[in-house]
Order: sequence, then structure tokens, then C-alpha cells
Amino acid sequence: MPRTPAAAKADDLLAPLTLVVGDEELRVGRAVSEVLAAARRDDPQADVRDLVAAEVLPGDLPQLLGPSLFAERRVLVLRAAQDLDKAVVADLVDYAADPPDAVSVVLCHAGGAKGKALLTTFKGARRVDAPKMTKVGERRDFLRAELRSTGRQVSESAVTVLLDAVGNDLRELCSAASQLLSDTEGPVDDEVVGRYYRGRADLSGFAVADKAVEGDLAGALELVRYGAATGLAPVLVTSALAGSLRSIAQVASAGSGPAHAVASALGMPPWKVDKTRKQSRAWRPEGLSQALQAVAHADADVKGGAADQQYAVERALMAVVAARGAGR
Repeated sequence: MPRTPAAAKADDLLAPLTLVVGDEELRVGRAVSEVLAAARRDDPQADVRDLVAAEVLPGDLPQLLGPSLFAERRVLVLRAAQDLDKAVVADLVDYAADPPDAVSVVLCHAGGAKGKALLTTFKGARRVDAPKMTKVGERRDFLRAELRSTGRQVSESAVTVLLDAVGNDLRELCSAASQLLSDTEGPVDDEVVGRYYRGRADLSGFAVADKAVEGDLAGALELVRYGAATGLAPVLVTSALAGSLRSIAQVASAGSGPAHAVASALGMPPWKVDKTRKQSRAWRPEGLSQALQAVAHADADVKGGAADQQYAVERALMAVVAARGAGR
């Protein structure tokens, strides 16, 4: 008896109908690739059709899902399924009512209001959610899962350093994690990430800022000078310095409540509250004021085309370190 979408299990990659809902390209791509890989494991000659939904006309579906001369397994991927013609949706309903053996349809829906009825119509289908990750915590969870995918031990500080180094793009995060895991062995900590990404992790403006607000002038100068030789823009350093100092001021004034409560109030992830609290212990309001003024001056210099932007940045770093502990 043919399986229906309602009977398909969540982990049944070759279910007759799969809905991929969301607009995060990496996650959508992975969901589709998993189905295609499963189909090719089942039949190396699997017939795959990958189309934009708006190009599919009423009456096309039987032909698209018809038997192939060379393959038993068939997969039809319809992108932007929210744009499907109503008549094509009706054809899909007929298909889902009695799906042929060895046929799988994957509908990629952006997840918005347009075409939302499609999701209700096929609510019994296998579903994969792929929304965009808009919060730092979500990207952090994603990266942590990527790093732990092979069973390696991963420290939270390693996740932080890699996020600072690579940024927010999921494809870059995925690629960075994969490369790191393939080229290193043993536990993954911040030292491993820093060593592997030297010239990238170490040259993040935030890495320079961390050294400065923690009082490590020699480390900050070493990073920023190496960065100047390899393309680290001065404005990235002054921006990171200003952001770190503002975070210290915010966290210090928020009191000593639980990190999650402070994080919620300030719109920061809890890990950043914990990190900033440690940094803030050596800072007093007078020192923060002095440091912020110095950084604002340097920021104006580098944005205004100062004759020596590198000197402006180094002078700011020295001022920040000197201001640390002021007022004690």
C-alpha cells in the first residue's frame, strides 16, 4: 500500500512529499541535498528534476513524475513553491493522495504569508524548517553543532573566537568549521582556533579590542601592526573598541543579576554578558569616559583621512589601556 505524506516519518528522507519551509539558503540547500543523497543511495541513476515552481504549468506534473527509461527512483524539487499555480497545487493534492512508488517531491516554500495555504494543505507531509538565523545565539548554536558534528570536544571560548573571526554568514561559518575539523585533531579550544586562523581570527577588530580593554597593550599592538600589513582596516579596530567599551559600560551599570536576565534587558547573548563582566572589573566610569573620548577622536581621524591612520589607532590603544583602572 503506498505511503501517504501523513504517514511519513520526520526522518524519512524519501517520503513522498517533503516541505522545506524558510529562506535561509544554506539550510534549504542542505535539506534538499539530504533528499537527493538518499535517493542516489537508493538508486545511483535516480532521475532528479529541479525547477522553479512558477515555471510549472497545469498538467506538467504527470509528465515530470512519470517513469524514466533509466531510473526507478525519481525526485522533483520545486523551488519558491509559494508561487505555484492553484491548478498545479490541485495536481499535487492528487499526487499526494496516491503517490507512486519510488517518487519524492520536495517543495521549497519561503515561509511567508504568500502561498501559506500550501503549508496547510500538506500539513501531514514531512517538514523541514529553515528560517533565517537573526539572533547571535542562534548562529552560536549552529556553529557549536557544526564543530561537534564529528564528536569532538568544543569549548565555548572556541565558538566565540571563531564567530568573531568569520562573522555571521552561515556558509562561511559552515566552511570554516569543516576546514578546522579536517585539519586539526583533539579538543577544539580558543588556542586551536587562534592558531589555525592566525591572520584571520587574530586580526579581527574585536580581538584587538579585547586585548586593549583587558590591559594587554603589547598584544593589541602586535595584532594591529600585523593586521596593518595584511589588510585590517583601521576603522574596524576603532569601531570594535567603541563597541567593547560601550558594552562594558552597559553591563557594569546593569547590576549583578543573573546573566540571562541582564542579557534579556540589554539585548545581548548571555555569553557576551559573562565575558564583558570579567572585562568590566578593572574599569571605572572615569576611565571609560577617557577611553571613549580617545576612541571617538581616533575614529574621526581614520574616517576623516588622517595622514597616519595607523598611528591614530595605536594612540587610541595606548589611551584605552592607560584609562583602564583610572579612578581607583
